Parts: sequence; C-alpha cells; structure tokens
Amino acid sequence: MILLNAEQKDADNRILEWYKSETRQVFVLTGYAGTGKTTLLKHTVVDTLGLVPDVSAAFVTPTGKAATVLIKKGIPACTVHRLIYQSQVTEQNIEVNGKTVTVEKLTFRRRESIDKSIKLIVLDEASMVSDEVLADILNFGVKVLLCGDNAQLPPVEGFNTYLKSPDFCLKDIVRQDRDNPIIRLSLLAREGKFIPYGNYGDRAFVLYGRKFTGDRRQKLMLRAEQIICGLNRTRCRINDEMRAYKGFEGLPKDGEKLICTHNNWEQFIDGEARFNLVNGIIGTAIEPFYNENDYMGFMQFKPEFLDERCPDALPFDIGIFKDGQYRYKHGDYFAKFGEDGEATGVFTLNRFEYGYCISCHKAQGSEFNSVIVFDEGYAFREDSARWLYTAITRAKEKLIIVR
Repeated sequence: MILLNAEQKDADNRILEWYKSETRQVFVLTGYAGTGKTTLLKHTVVDTLGLVPDVSAAFVTPTGKAATVLIKKGIPACTVHRLIYQSQVTEQNIEVNGKTVTVEKLTFRRRESIDKSIKLIVLDEASMVSDEVLADILNFGVKVLLCGDNAQLPPVEGFNTYLKSPDFCLKDIVRQDRDNPIIRLSLLAREGKFIPYGNYGDRAFVLYGRKFTGDRRQKLMLRAEQIICGLNRTRCRINDEMRAYKGFEGLPKDGEKLICTHNNWEQFIDGEARFNLVNGIIGTAIEPFYNENDYMGFMQFKPEFLDERCPDALPFDIGIFKDGQYRYKHGDYFAKFGEDGEATGVFTLNRFEYGYCISCHKAQGSEFNSVIVFDEGYAFREDSARWLYTAITRAKEKLIIVR
C-alpha cells in the first residue's frame, strides 16, 4: 500500500475532483525532483480513480527511455508518438549521389481517434513536450493529466506554456529523499544559488576543474554511467578522451557507446515494434562494418534501456566534429548503383555520434545511476539554473559536478 504525505493527499483529492466533477479537459501537476510525482500518479490513477493502465488510462512520455522509466516502476507506458500518430507510406523521388531514385517514405498524421476504452491520458515528463503536440493530444477530447517539472529545460523545439500555470505543485521532499545530497544540490541549483565545492556525503561531490586531472580523472570518468556537458566542443573533446581511455581510435568499434542524433520513425528498435530509433537514444554498437572512405556502414545496435538489440542491421553515418559542429558526410540516404546507372540498393542512413558524453538536452527524460556533470550552465544565460538543475537530477545514486 502506498502511503502519501499530506501534500500528496491534497493533490490526489484535487485530481479526483477534477476527473469526476469538472468539465475542463486538462489538469496540470508539477513537482520538483524528490517530491514523489511518479508514486502519486500511480496511486491516483489506479487506486483513487479506479482506472487500469494500458486499458482505461494511457500513460505516455515524449521518449522511449522515459517510457521505460515508468515501465520499470510497474506502470505500462508508451511514447506520445505511438499513441496519437499513425504512419502512411508515400513514394518520393530524391537525388542521391547526383542521380534520381524513388524511395518509400513514412509520413505521420494525427490519428482520427484512439481506443474508446481510454478515459484518461497521463503525460509524464510534460516539460519536454511542445504546445503543438499537446494540441494534437487534446484533439481526441479525452481528459489529460499533465505531469512534469517546470524547473527543467523547456522543449528543444517550440514552447510549453501549460506547466507555467499548474493546478497543483508538489514541493515537499518525500521522506526517503530528504537526506539525499543529490536532491539537496538540485534544490540549490533550482534556486540559482552557488553550490560550494566539497563532498556531500559519499554520493555527491563538487570538484575544481583544474584539479580534475590525471589518473583520478580517468578512473572516475570510466566509472561514470553517463557524462553530461553543455557545449559541442566540450562534448567532442571528452568523447575523444573517453575513446582513448578505452583504446578506441578511428571509426566506431564493437562495444562503443553511441547516441542517435536523427529521428527515423521508420525504424523500430525492438521486436514488439514499441519503440522507434529517434534522436537521443543511447546504445552500443555491435560488430560494425563499413567503407572507411565513406564514413558509412552497418551495425547491430543495442539500446541501453532494452534487453534486446535492434532486430535489423542499421545503415549509419557517424558525425565528425569540424568547425565547431558535428558534420555528416552523407545526406539522409546512401545508394549503390549498377553499371546501367540504376539504383541496386537505397539505404536510409541513421545518424550517430559518440555517446560517452552527451548534452544536457539529450539527457532530459533519462536517469542514470552515476553521472559526471561538466558544469557549463553559464552558456545558457537565463536558463543556466534550469540547465544545472536538469543535469543534476539525471543522477540516481552518484553525482560529480566539475567546474
């Protein structure tokens, strides 16, 4: 049985009143890290409202990784994209290597309807979702419970105005998190306060960048599950550093950590076709092979949040950092041509970069057991506090901040 604190009980009652008695379609629940948002959501939907996840209540998230966070906590979930959009195949003529070829492309449109048994859509990590996508959700006429952390970074594209005026905001840290130093540091970051250097118990540390060197640096970086930074040049440098620690050079090798940087809604990454290969998915390259002159190849790919590898070998192009940004040698497609000039094979190229160090924006919606944050929040000006808060709250067990 889930025991709620006084604030959570208040929120639970407010959601019940809205769902049973009010005509307005949206209820907005916000809460800071450590306030028990997910615990409350599960209790309210299942016990208070009497709905059944994946039947009468649809739990959705903006990313596959965020969906698996809910799944691991016993809540069936899928992506927003899977619930509200449907695909259709169209043929298009495109130019590849100076020649015109015909390819099949998927386009997506909002579904006309969703399953009539769904009485409530619960959107978690709502801070990552733009008003445009939220409008598509609302068009189904089903009540929507938005849940998110308004202290996190806004969507990469578009704006989210809903979380600015919540119906209820959780602020009390739940009992099991009150002494968590990661939560304490996140509160300082959220309030824009300076976080002093030093050790915060045995779980959180703030280190001088100038002293974060040598064997200690290598040891700690190799132990971290994920490294997070703000700037592309820092990301490139640290990824090169990590590859050197691991003995890798040249193009990606077997066992390398990669991150997808381009949406491919045509490619499923699991046997049940639940998750697509989209921007921000991190995983491991397995047995890659390619033409080194073309920087293009094929590989098996295992997403970090799944127990299985992608069912298909993925054609991919690896990003090379040049002139301050990542560049790719090819466009969205790669084609081979026969002697008659006709295309003998056309491949949709999936774009990847090294994933040992990723941006805070790419990390949003994910959580990792141990994280090193290279604090570059200063580069985000008015969003500097949001940036650091978001980066800190990606860590579950261990956190090191370097500045």
